[in-house]
Amino acid sequence: MTFGSAARTIIAMIAVSVTVGLAGCATSASSTEPVVVAAADSDALRVAFYGDSYTRGTGASAEQLRWSTLLSSQQGWSEFNPSVSGLGFMRNRTEFGDGDLPGLIISDDPDVVIVTMGLNDNFAYDAYADELPGQILSDFERLVTQLPDAQIIVVEPFWYKTQRPASVGVIISWVRDAAAEAGADYISGASYWLTGHPEWMSDDNLHPNDAGHAAIATQMDLALRDLGR
Repeated sequence: MTFGSAARTIIAMIAVSVTVGLAGCATSASSTEPVVVAAADSDALRVAFYGDSYTRGTGASAEQLRWSTLLSSQQGWSEFNPSVSGLGFMRNRTEFGDGDLPGLIISDDPDVVIVTMGLNDNFAYDAYADELPGQILSDFERLVTQLPDAQIIVVEPFWYKTQRPASVGVIISWVRDAAAEAGADYISGASYWLTGHPEWMSDDNLHPNDAGHAAIATQMDLALRDLGR
């Protein structure tokens, strides 16, 4: 589906704080600094990103070089990216409902939402496995229901190692099935986009570097074209 963009002139400053564990796709500094979102261009498609540190841009040498901003610049989109390092559908999540990331995205009223969540839930899989399928579906249904004119695009959760614990495939299946049940579009294969390319990873061996972010942007562009976006 393709939808027109609405005029927006708000500069949003969102202070998001999460408690980040020692393992997983997060930095020791966490994400307590404000996320400054540029004013929307009224003539551009407004695209919101719901993600973790991979989408926030950890590992890139500058915000302009993170994959979401590279893609937005290439496409001429107005980007809204309040993504939070260390966040999962359940992991490090303290807010459910008003004030959480889906709520912030719904309030922004974008034309398109790209969801890139699930990687960090592997690091708390045993603690949240019973709750994860329902929470994933709940997030997707909120976005679809409360943004009826938006295209919701769910991306297969990212992964960064050749070794894939069993939880990776299980969480991917839950995300895929929830996207289908909620009526969202789905992009498969993203958990393999960085596989076999250690040169695309930053020194922490957790996050993509500039080359890795560029590779993700390229793969995402190709996948979105397949969806007609």
